[in-house]
Amino acid sequence: MKKLDITWEGIEDPTGYLFSFVKSLAAVVKNSPYTDLFEDIIATSGFAFRMWVDRELCPSATSIWEFSGQKRWVENGGLCCGYVERMWGEDAVEEERRTQAVSMIKESIDRGIGAVSWDISGCEWGVITGYSEEDELFYTLKIDGSEGVVPYGSIGKLDMPILSVLTITGKQEKPQEEITKGMLSIARAHLNGEEWCDNAKGFAAYEALITYVREKLSADKEWNLTYYLGTYAALKYYALKYFEKYGLCGMAEKYSIVYKEWKAAFDLANQGEASDKSVREEIALHLVRAKDAEKEAFLQ
Repeated sequence: MKKLDITWEGIEDPTGYLFSFVKSLAAVVKNSPYTDLFEDIIATSGFAFRMWVDRELCPSATSIWEFSGQKRWVENGGLCCGYVERMWGEDAVEEERRTQAVSMIKESIDRGIGAVSWDISGCEWGVITGYSEEDELFYTLKIDGSEGVVPYGSIGKLDMPILSVLTITGKQEKPQEEITKGMLSIARAHLNGEEWCDNAKGFAAYEALITYVREKLSADKEWNLTYYLGTYAALKYYALKYFEKYGLCGMAEKYSIVYKEWKAAFDLANQGEASDKSVREEIALHLVRAKDAEKEAFLQ
């Protein structure tokens, strides 16, 4: 049996809804030899800028994107990664990919680094913290803070049967300027709608969310709105932190507005009265101001 002491401690989550993939990634990096990158990686991988919105506000939109992009996006931040996936319609390679994932996870644990895995938190990302070869079980840290176990044979076959596992295998020597340039290129591509997703994405996600809030939001969808606002407000926080840390004053100035407006919209929705017409309009105006500031940031 090998089990690493990985927790969510030290991972700032200003809304309580930080996207489970980046929260898991940050925890893995924080509890690795590359701990100095655990906050940066949320921004440098581009996730601090990503937004996806289903036009009926289904929360699953936050988990519908190009999973295979994880490796190249995270590696932009100066890390080296292992990655394996098996998606819909790939039944012929299911066993091969599962076997590959099991080996990759165990090798990572043996190096003292956890693995980021899809669907070990109930259609959310989580961390694999260890394994028991005798029992053929993985030990897991779920996004709600609880711990669990997953049989080797169940990886990729849980609530939503997709396999996606990312591990950290090393660190690259990359100049910070190169990392930042790559990050902004990744962010711009996403915001302009160039990354695959079945839902509204990037700047178009703003329009979808603002329209829904103004025209369709009802009491039974208040939690859905809170989930979206909390997820993206927390991500914008990490974009702001990155720009402040590296002295990118113009971007930091714009993202201080972006984060403030998303957080204000979240705080309003979190009060449980978002279906009130005047509250809906106030939330929409916060999002309009956030959209305008984020667009201006990328016009600099």
